[in-house]
Amino acid sequence: MEVCVKWSGKEFKVLVPPEATVLDLKKRIAEDTNVQPKRQKLLNLKHQGKMAGDDTLMADLKLKATFKVMLMGTPEEAIQQLATAAADAPEILDDFDIGVDDPVDIFLREENLQKLAKRVEKREMVTLNPPREGKKLLVLDIDYTLFDHRTEAERPEELMRPFLHEFLTAVYPVYDIIIWSATSMKWVEVKMAELRVLSNPDYKITALLDNSAMISVNSEKYG
Repeated sequence: MEVCVKWSGKEFKVLVPPEATVLDLKKRIAEDTNVQPKRQKLLNLKHQGKMAGDDTLMADLKLKATFKVMLMGTPEEAIQQLATAAADAPEILDDFDIGVDDPVDIFLREENLQKLAKRVEKREMVTLNPPREGKKLLVLDIDYTLFDHRTEAERPEELMRPFLHEFLTAVYPVYDIIIWSATSMKWVEVKMAELRVLSNPDYKITALLDNSAMISVNSEKYG
């Protein structure tokens, strides 16, 4: 039995025996993607109106020849990279933790300006699409802003903020758009691919930024 799988914008086919279960399919998918079965979500694989369980027989699903399984999941090496990046990343100050009377002149301090200048000089930003002349710049964070990373869901669109694509389409005529996250580039690429932000025909993303573009700062209150 041949099954077409779509994952991160790519398609590939796997072969499973007629008596295979959904778990057997996941194991075969893991061989090609290194996304372990426990981390896989086969978003549109339904049986009797519900998500197909691991013990469900593939034959009982009665898949059409044109059916494509939508896979959501992160490879093991990417998870390890994310864990390493999270451990090494500077502590992020939540904007909502800053009181109205707190000093916000950290960005004016000489040592921070020097750090920033050095980072700008050494950091090479890879652009996906060239900046457009005369456009303003809009930089958007991923977690909490575009992607609800704490909610459990079966499909990527359930984690996507409402009207995300409509919003990006509306601002694109005026703004070049950069997506940023305080995590690794692998995380940024995976999440944007899952949300189909990088392939939307109605707008284009200028560049992606990760934690390597950040600097660390110190304050008397937060350290």
